[in-house]
Amino acid sequence: MKSIKHSVLLFLTVSLLLSFKAAAALPDFSDIVKKNSPAVVKIIVEHSSPRADNPYEQQEIPEYLRRFFGPQAMPPNRGPRMGLGSGFILSDDGYVVTNNHVVDGASSVLVRLSDRREFEAEVVGTDPRSDLALLRINGEKLPTLSLAADDDLQVGEWVLAIGSPFGLDYSVTAGIVSAKGRSLPTEQNENYVPFIQTDVAINPGNSGGPLFNLKGEVVGVNSQIFTRGGGSIGLSFAIPVSVVHNVVDQLKTDGRVTRGWLGVTIQDIDKTLAESFGLDRPQGALVAQVAPDSPADKAGLQAGDVILRFDDKAIPSSSDLPHVVGLIAPGTQVPVEIMREQKKRKIKVTVGGLGAEDSFALSTGRDQDSKGGRLGLVVEAASPETLERWGINGGLLVRQVVSGSAAAAAGIVPGDVITLIGSTPVKNMESFERVVAKLKPGSSVPLRLIRRGSPLFIGLKLED
Repeated sequence: MKSIKHSVLLFLTVSLLLSFKAAAALPDFSDIVKKNSPAVVKIIVEHSSPRADNPYEQQEIPEYLRRFFGPQAMPPNRGPRMGLGSGFILSDDGYVVTNNHVVDGASSVLVRLSDRREFEAEVVGTDPRSDLALLRINGEKLPTLSLAADDDLQVGEWVLAIGSPFGLDYSVTAGIVSAKGRSLPTEQNENYVPFIQTDVAINPGNSGGPLFNLKGEVVGVNSQIFTRGGGSIGLSFAIPVSVVHNVVDQLKTDGRVTRGWLGVTIQDIDKTLAESFGLDRPQGALVAQVAPDSPADKAGLQAGDVILRFDDKAIPSSSDLPHVVGLIAPGTQVPVEIMREQKKRKIKVTVGGLGAEDSFALSTGRDQDSKGGRLGLVVEAASPETLERWGINGGLLVRQVVSGSAAAAAGIVPGDVITLIGSTPVKNMESFERVVAKLKPGSSVPLRLIRRGSPLFIGLKLED
């Protein structure tokens, strides 16, 4: 009997020790919150006219919370529309960081501190492409936060957010970094922000608030959530501190942001394209089009080049290139490693500048179609009207794609205009037949197409 009691006691003791050890391994956020929350602010904006697409207004407070907080939580039936967001004080001279979408179109912006002080804020500048805005308030003895020096975050690392979700002031949520470098292209297909993905609970009203590491440094600015019902489902995205440094410095100095610009349209590379370009695996950004007189054009980049490294940074996929280029100061000359005609080459590119009002942007295309003759294509010379409409000086129009052919497998469709096979321009039937005749059975070859006005590379694999 004593032996059984002893065993039970030993088991309980070991279990308790293991529990204490596990508990000790979990982070305690209380010191971080106590030290940093005074510098986190609530942003209250007023819009003189309604804007239906703003998800950060008071009417998004859930019904049960409206009942809990009473009539003051209900949205007004008429008059100016109010919106809510979060932000943080960056320096003791009153600079405040938040999201562009929080203050976009606002007629007035009010910043409220945790000690209940309120300040009318001046909008110093905004950057819609990164969704950042810089405000300034005039106050004394302002608490401040520190930005981390770089993006030295690890996937799996603990992070926490402080903000005002649904107007609930200074709420704290925590989680881990789920992924880094997430690409979330805008409606304009711009892709300049390598977002930090976390499972920190973020909701409307958290936008613009800080994301902290365990050192209490700001490593990101909370910007977006992925949701099906309007609330957090464990997918939230923050703008990394490298982008925050770049944008804030420019807004302070110039009141506007100019980012690096290359002047190319790019697409991803699949397995077949990788093989045709002489790559051991899909990697890099495939140049589908070079804008005339652009920095890329002046440096000698060509359609069909695969950019493997830019400014000594690896480019694993096409979506990584805008992240790197956008942070480079215009006028800077950088080394670029490319694959051209199955050989690696190095060139120098002087990066250009893309202002907030400029519409040309690096964009990521997705590969889709191509083929002819042995390839399974019925083609004809493109008409002068077609060439003029698409701005090209030669090519063959695909009239028919044979079912089950290499062209059909590659995804070519009627209406495509073939301009390149490999590195050889195809301007007429003679050049097309000549290059097709030289293709070896079982080989892979890249084809450049114009589809509905957009350039596109496709990898075509011939049958053995």
